[in-house]
Amino acid sequence: MSNIKLFENKQIRSVWNETDQKWYFVIEDVILVLTDSKDPKQYIKRMRQRDAELANGWVQFVPTLWVETSGGKQKMSCANAKGLLRIIQSIPSPKAEPFKQWLAQVGSDRLDEIENPELAIQRTRELYKLKGYPDDWIEKRMRSIAIREELTEEWKNRGVKEQIEYAILTAEISKATFGLTPAEYKKVKSLKNQNLRDHMTDLELIFSMLGEASTTAIVKTKNPKGFKENEVVAKQGGKIAGDARIALELKTGEKVVSTKNYLPEPKKNKKLNE
Repeated sequence: MSNIKLFENKQIRSVWNETDQKWYFVIEDVILVLTDSKDPKQYIKRMRQRDAELANGWVQFVPTLWVETSGGKQKMSCANAKGLLRIIQSIPSPKAEPFKQWLAQVGSDRLDEIENPELAIQRTRELYKLKGYPDDWIEKRMRSIAIREELTEEWKNRGVKEQIEYAILTAEISKATFGLTPAEYKKVKSLKNQNLRDHMTDLELIFSMLGEASTTAIVKTKNPKGFKENEVVAKQGGKIAGDARIALELKTGEKVVSTKNYLPEPKKNKKLNE
């Protein structure tokens, strides 16, 4: 969530590049914000065709970077503030000037967060509030983010490097906890590109945290090395949460896994309800 920026309540994914200490933004997201285009890929293609200078220098300021998405990290075309300002020159949009000011503010915010990391946490909370999440859910989600970061750091320190390995280990914990991989879980909730955990209920978040916190505890005590050993531990940590989930379901007679999510209600349904 710390890698999502808001411009006029619209999400723009971003990546902090440690090499040059700059934010890089997903160009497709920027196109959606400034043009309301339904097909940003085609818009970018046409834009490069009509602007030869932009097309010739494209590879110089539009690298493909790994971006965190709901389906794991993917390579996407990105540009820093300077590159985006050049791209904006080829976009006839009245939103361009406010966007330039927004870019400057994002850069300033990031420098503030480096000095005071608590600001990043505070801004994440504010983002969830803007999206309509209740305060008690936000606190659980913030804790789940911290637990996830601690686990991935332990994996990193023990030889788990590739993003595909992180995804597989995460899937093993989820399968042992809920009986579903993240991809299967998203189908249950009718999600597509959205972040699964942003659409979990309180109980789902709690058991998700238990699975990852249990895995972290086992990793710290058993000290597994490399992907294979950590895969075994991931299943063990997930099983602890899975056993607890099953015990609760037997007591309550209700399933923890829910079809509920935080997707905006369709406009048609809203009118009918009103």
